[in-house]
Amino acid sequence: MAEAKGVLYLIPNLLDPESLPEAILPARAIERVRCLRRFVVEGDKAAWRLLSRILDAAAASEVVMDRLDKHTPPEALPALLAPLEGGEDVGLISEAGMPCVADPGAALAALAHDRGILVAPLVGPSSILLALAASGLDGQRFSFLGYLPQDRAGRRAALASIDRGVRADGATRLFIETPHRNAQLLEDCLAVLSPGTRLCVAASLCSPSERIRSASVSSWKAMPWTLGKEPAIFLAGRTANAGHLDLVTRRGHS
Repeated sequence: MAEAKGVLYLIPNLLDPESLPEAILPARAIERVRCLRRFVVEGDKAAWRLLSRILDAAAASEVVMDRLDKHTPPEALPALLAPLEGGEDVGLISEAGMPCVADPGAALAALAHDRGILVAPLVGPSSILLALAASGLDGQRFSFLGYLPQDRAGRRAALASIDRGVRADGATRLFIETPHRNAQLLEDCLAVLSPGTRLCVAASLCSPSERIRSASVSSWKAMPWTLGKEPAIFLAGRTANAGHLDLVTRRGHS
């Protein structure tokens, strides 16, 4: 009789490095993490930041970590699944938020399915879904586009395509940028998107300085917003009363 295979658990990481796990993750997810000793991680530092707040010292001393990031070659993936093939449960931890969504862990999950290994997502924060839920934009038809081109001409061409798509079908488009280029992306959004297109920016989600603004582009231009070097999600879309709403939510002081 073949030996039972382990389970690959997808463990959501904290969006705010200062958050306590119990404030973000449900008790059931935390208890499952406490049962694991082997992890595949995108970044050691971010993974330890989470695990050190969940595991006691004895459990932490037994932890084994394997790296899976954007530089990991496809031929290295089978070795990461070897413990699972042998019956050991393994946790997959992203740099932040939900693994496998805009994350190199997706390739490991796909191979796990092909090998007959159960993939079990645990409940926790996803910046993409949190931003979409708070935006007031269409939550039934949406697409996540990842990073736009870094050069300004390419970025503006991509935004023009996004704007045409929004005006054609009304579906929400989500995209991101590295924090140090947030200001340039916001500037290009206001320069390229149509005045009636609705733009939402969700910054520093799940942190005390969380800020979410959803308004028409024309309203953004009338009331400028400073976006610093902080994690942010950008959304473009439309609502039935786009142009009449200007929603800003914030926590703490910013």
